[in-house]
Amino acid sequence: MVNLIWLIMLVIGILISAINGQIEIVTVSAMKAAELGVEVAIELIGVMSLWLGLMRLAEEAGIVKGIARLFGPVVRLLFPTLKPDSPALGAIIMNLSANILGLGNAATPFGLKAMQELQKENPTPETASPAMITFLALNTSCITLIPATIIGVRLKANSANPTEIIGTTIVATGCAMTSAIIVDYLLRRRAAK
Repeated sequence: MVNLIWLIMLVIGILISAINGQIEIVTVSAMKAAELGVEVAIELIGVMSLWLGLMRLAEEAGIVKGIARLFGPVVRLLFPTLKPDSPALGAIIMNLSANILGLGNAATPFGLKAMQELQKENPTPETASPAMITFLALNTSCITLIPATIIGVRLKANSANPTEIIGTTIVATGCAMTSAIIVDYLLRRRAAK
């Protein structure tokens, strides 16, 4: 559906520029956007490599396991249906840790692993379990303390202060995550009745 909406918007834009006799603007804009996309992607490789490398070092040094132990009780509170030794808990904590550091690309493999493990424990495999729904809500709305990717994009755009968004990012993502947890809890209680 989203692809259809994008296609319609693109076709309308091309038709309007053709009607106005400015079709060359579409070509020039498309070429500039493609060039900018490649430049941004190449420059983000450095930023992502740095953060992914730091994450890997933290994992090898045992810092990630320490974070997992620290957040374990909170995560077990959010996922009461999971066993304390569930392999899904480790993947969930790693995913949330990567999201907290603004490393969405690094979080994706952990998120996929968490969903696989949650599916193994799902009593009704054809529908999502409450733990899967909670994880999806948390993954989507996770608080971000260091928006590394956005800072990288702002650096590329020659922002005067690329890190000035950190405070507002923490507030916005904190509100989103709090709302997701509350709504998930309320809906889970309602479904249990």
